[in-house]
Parts: sequence; structure tokens; C-alpha cells
Amino acid sequence: MGANLDLVRATYEGSSEDNGRNLAAALAPDATWTEAEGFPYAGTYIGPDAIVAGVFHRLGTEWIGYSAKVHTFMEDGDRVAAFGVYSGTYKATGKSMTAHFAHLYEVRNGKIGTMVQYVDSHMVMQALSAAE
Repeated sequence: MGANLDLVRATYEGSSEDNGRNLAAALAPDATWTEAEGFPYAGTYIGPDAIVAGVFHRLGTEWIGYSAKVHTFMEDGDRVAAFGVYSGTYKATGKSMTAHFAHLYEVRNGKIGTMVQYVDSHMVMQALSAAE
């Protein structure tokens, strides 16, 4: 297991709020974080403040018990992939979801430079929908 994998793995430990704090310390100042199209927080966020506010703060305040549990990590030089399952209950609708995800990171000089999310966004969006 390499240093890049260790860096990324550490960002998945704890609650969504903990992950946001741990991640902020691991991000490069100019890091880009891309949430998948069709996901509630879709788009690219640049810099730790924008990433934490646009993604992690919202996960921590809009969901009950939101988690990203990784079952597999893979490292290939500067790239680290994390594969797992999201779960949680959306507060506004009371609906729960589980959705498979993959995150692809690029690490530069010991900091996370980029992350791209791949996710079954349909499962997540069903939790946000008020219609039964």
C-alpha cells in the first residue's frame, strides 16, 4: 500500500463532517472535485472551501446517516480509485437510498489534486423525489 492510497483512504474515515475536515487537510489549494452529472450536487468545485461547502456541508446537513463506505481501493501511481456504496436518508423526503459509486483521485505532491465521481445517481435522485 502506497502513500497516495493511504492519503485517500484516510478521507473516508468517520462521519460526513469528519470526512470534510479530513479531506480539507488533504486537498491541494487548487484541487478540483467533480460530482457526477445527475447527482444532486453535480458540477466541479475548485479549492477546499468550495468543495467542503458545496459537497460535504450539504451531505452533513441535508441527509441523516449519510455514508460512503468503500469496499475496494486501487492505486496506480498518482491515481487512486475508491469503489463503494453510498447510503443515507434525505431529510426533506424521509426516503432512504443506497447507490454504488467509484471515485477516481489524482494525487500531486502529497495532496489530492483532482477527484471525479461516478455514481448510480438515479438511486440518489429517487430519495430526493417527494412523489411515491
